[in-house]
Amino acid sequence: MAQSHRKRRTPAIQLYRFKWSGKSTSGRKLSGEMVSRSKTEVGTELKRHDIIIRRVRKTSSLHGRGRIKAQDIAVFARQMATMIRAGVPLLQALHIVTESIEKPVMVLLIQQMINEVSAGASFSDALRRHPRHFDQLFINLVEAGEQAGALDQMLERIATYKEKVEMLKGRVKKAMWYPAAVMSIGMGITMLLLIKVVPQFEDMFHSFGAELPAMTRMTLHLSELAQAYWLHAVGGLAAGIFLLRRAARRSPKLAYRLHFLLLRLPIVGDILKKSAVARFSRTLATTFAAGVPLVEALQTCSGATGNKVYQRAVMQARQDVATGQPLHFSMRMTNQFPSLVVQMISIGEESGALDAMLNRVADYYEEEVDNKVDALTSLMEPVIIVVLGVLVGGVVVSMYLPIINLGTAL
Repeated sequence: MAQSHRKRRTPAIQLYRFKWSGKSTSGRKLSGEMVSRSKTEVGTELKRHDIIIRRVRKTSSLHGRGRIKAQDIAVFARQMATMIRAGVPLLQALHIVTESIEKPVMVLLIQQMINEVSAGASFSDALRRHPRHFDQLFINLVEAGEQAGALDQMLERIATYKEKVEMLKGRVKKAMWYPAAVMSIGMGITMLLLIKVVPQFEDMFHSFGAELPAMTRMTLHLSELAQAYWLHAVGGLAAGIFLLRRAARRSPKLAYRLHFLLLRLPIVGDILKKSAVARFSRTLATTFAAGVPLVEALQTCSGATGNKVYQRAVMQARQDVATGQPLHFSMRMTNQFPSLVVQMISIGEESGALDAMLNRVADYYEEEVDNKVDALTSLMEPVIIVVLGVLVGGVVVSMYLPIINLGTAL
């Protein structure tokens, strides 16, 4: 399905930023900037607003370089919701949003959608032709909003959902990168000492003519290894990470195994579990509240968990729901979801307020992730001192031991 959408995608276009000046029919001087494909289009647009053109000058070209982030899509959804709620027609709203965006690659994307909508496509169809930037959840909710005449509400819901998910992702990334950064800095400083500082001491130790302490000999040996193989080690590590990531993309079994191992890590694994549950709950609440059938909503949620283990668990629950089983029972059978989540979803199903209960679950686990990340940050502060003390302090002490011993002997 996605392949067919890619084939129908509108060819890339070239846009430019123009500065213009002119005056209104009453004689008041006006000026501004406009993004368009040519001076002719700028002139046509200005004349449509009864502006007498004095000068139009091309200032720069907009290239499709760069990367569209989830935050850009959330801002776009929020701006479109505001425009449509104010009664601005869809095509005009897209034009207005384009003028307010500074990121060239995002401007190009919206301009392509403007051309598609102008050619007769619906907003959801235009989004569907850009699957790299708009996921199935976004498209489904926009389509539901178009059919129900509540597009502004759906776009607002999408924006809120994406903002909360990105905030949660940021917390998880902080939990993952903070320990890695600490260890990398510690190892980097140690390698610098072994490669640049220790060799300076080695020449001095040879002049002593005495047997060196075991700790010093070990450090000198590590220094020799570091000087000879540090480039191989860095290259091997980079190549190993690259090959592992590539293999994980190609092998679903390997990707599942890696995600399974990540969930077993101390502290970080618990953060990843709670994050997956929060993202699942938030996504299901958003889609279910928009009127998407539960089986279809679970299909969308499986990819939103961010973890292969929970993705498989959601798909298993979906199969059970499709055969007529209640959602809470299907989730319990996967043995992946906490009992608290299963119980709250059971209450939501019985009371007819499943979306509200799912939002409460998401709020609870997002707060849990936030608390865990704060606890990890606090825990890492003493670990930083210990790691740097052992690595850096060990090298420094081993270099001064012979000097201390010599001073004692004298």
